[in-house]
Amino acid sequence: MLRLPAILFCTACALAGATMPAAAHPHVLVSVRTVVVADAGGAITALRHAWTFDEAFSAYSTTGLDKNKDGKLDREELAELAQVNVESLNEYEYFSFLKQGRARTRFGQVSDYYLSHDGKALTLHFTLPVDGTRPSLAEARLEVYDPTFFVAFNFQEGTPVTVEGTAKPCEAKVSPPNPGVMARLSQMGEGFFQSMGPNANPDWAIPVRFSCK
Repeated sequence: MLRLPAILFCTACALAGATMPAAAHPHVLVSVRTVVVADAGGAITALRHAWTFDEAFSAYSTTGLDKNKDGKLDREELAELAQVNVESLNEYEYFSFLKQGRARTRFGQVSDYYLSHDGKALTLHFTLPVDGTRPSLAEARLEVYDPTFFVAFNFQEGTPVTVEGTAKPCEAKVSPPNPGVMARLSQMGEGFFQSMGPNANPDWAIPVRFSCK
């Protein structure tokens, strides 16, 4: 099974152990908003993510970080936590799967990262530049998920994925999983998730495809 990244995700283990049965999945909920950055010709150059964590997890992971005791968490107070997490997430390729056909896109060094807190929830902001061949929007497929389902990634309601930089208007279509999938997965034991291979196509992954006028 994948070992979750340090600090931010590892606090989930302690929180989950205190509040959930050992076999329960997921332990953390993440709401995703993504801007897909492309060039004028429609080749994807970067992903600009904003991941908002559930309130219980956010409260647990920020305990003791309000250094000036003003009742708020600013970027400076969250800076070290943000740095450690984007560095750790690199090992897991940021749970971001961008493909053109069977070819998977690789990402370069993350940039423009920071954590924000709105008084209830943490949001991790960061940009993933495409490294190497840039996939075409017309043929690209984007998914954001944890193969172990320890963390459940869901795209926000409304328009969670947008495209910018293209010469022509482009839009993203998010295809949510079957409503029964999440309920079924919550009943599965640890062994099921450990058996998932690196090339598996889990049914909790939410595919995003693109079209341009």
